[in-house]
Amino acid sequence: MIIRSAEFIKSSAHVKDCPGASLPEYAFLGRSNVGKSSLINMITGRNKLAKTSSSPGKTQLINHFVINDAWYLTDLPGYGFAKVPVAVKKKWEKMIKNYLVRRENLMCSFILLDSRHGPMKNDMDFLEWMGQNALPLCLIFTKADKLSRSRLQQNMNVYKKILAEQWDPLPPLIISSTSSRQGKEEILKFIATSNKAYSPRAHF
Repeated sequence: MIIRSAEFIKSSAHVKDCPGASLPEYAFLGRSNVGKSSLINMITGRNKLAKTSSSPGKTQLINHFVINDAWYLTDLPGYGFAKVPVAVKKKWEKMIKNYLVRRENLMCSFILLDSRHGPMKNDMDFLEWMGQNALPLCLIFTKADKLSRSRLQQNMNVYKKILAEQWDPLPPLIISSTSSRQGKEEILKFIATSNKAYSPRAHF
């Protein structure tokens, strides 16, 4: 897939305020500081499409972008260790979960995980919740260039072993690096294939 256009549409505080559900949609989310904005910019080829920040918690709303006038990309707030009050974290969590359950045209959620670390509790709790709600997902392991191949493989093996206890088959796994653009074509190919299967009637 070639990205010809990528435009910001709007930010929403509630799923009811999101743009009309007329196109297939893909959500990107993960722990704070997992590299989500950098990944979005990498796959779209737009350096400043999603705002990056060294301070976790930059994204606070449901941010919609339209890609090639054909599908929506959604940038969601991070979960985890963002330096915000507990009440704000709970508000974000409620907003995210309402969106994931109620957004009719959502084809898949890309859950970003930091490949440098083993499974973390809030990641695994969130994945369990996704599974319980039968929500389609794909796992993207970020920052693969930050560790050796052997260490990366070790971490992947640990993840696969733990995931296999709850998932059969395992959800799709993609390894990425924004510096080397690893994973870009695989992610876009996944989206292109899903777009072909999209039927508005199936979501209304």
